[in-house]
Amino acid sequence: MDSEQQLIEQLKSPLTKERAFIELLNLYKERLYWHIRKIVNSHDDTDDVLQNTFIKVYKNIDKFKGESKLYSWMYRIATNESLTFLSKKAKQLNITDEELQELSINNLKADPYFEGDEVQLKLQNAITTLPRKQQMVFNMKYFDNLKYTDMAEILETSEGALKASYHIAVKKIEAFILKD
Repeated sequence: MDSEQQLIEQLKSPLTKERAFIELLNLYKERLYWHIRKIVNSHDDTDDVLQNTFIKVYKNIDKFKGESKLYSWMYRIATNESLTFLSKKAKQLNITDEELQELSINNLKADPYFEGDEVQLKLQNAITTLPRKQQMVFNMKYFDNLKYTDMAEILETSEGALKASYHIAVKKIEAFILKD
């Protein structure tokens, strides 16, 4: 039996759930943090979304059927939580998603946790000009180096559609960077 399957069984058992959940946190919190961070752009917001993600994982682990990898399931939860968070934030501020993206890139410049230089800031700026799905596909492929099969599970779409989205995103980013 592989270690992921053992971890899932331990997470589903009331006797070992707490200890297994701590192990799960240690295994995935950094990867999920950076996945969420690339979507919401703010350290503080990322911490909130990450916490909500792990709460959902903890509460719903018994519903995990094992039809995908555990991390794919958690990435899907993190992605959905991130998108829900952004949607709520835009509504609270009474602005569009596009305006929220523009605001988030401006805030990134002032974020003490952002350690990037001008080139990285320009790349982040280019990424925020993409539609949300293309942003996620680009980030998952370029930064997280995920395989298209894993991305298809997380985003619940075909590999072909993901390849096309990535290709289009790359072309748009190149055009954005070269125009200046």
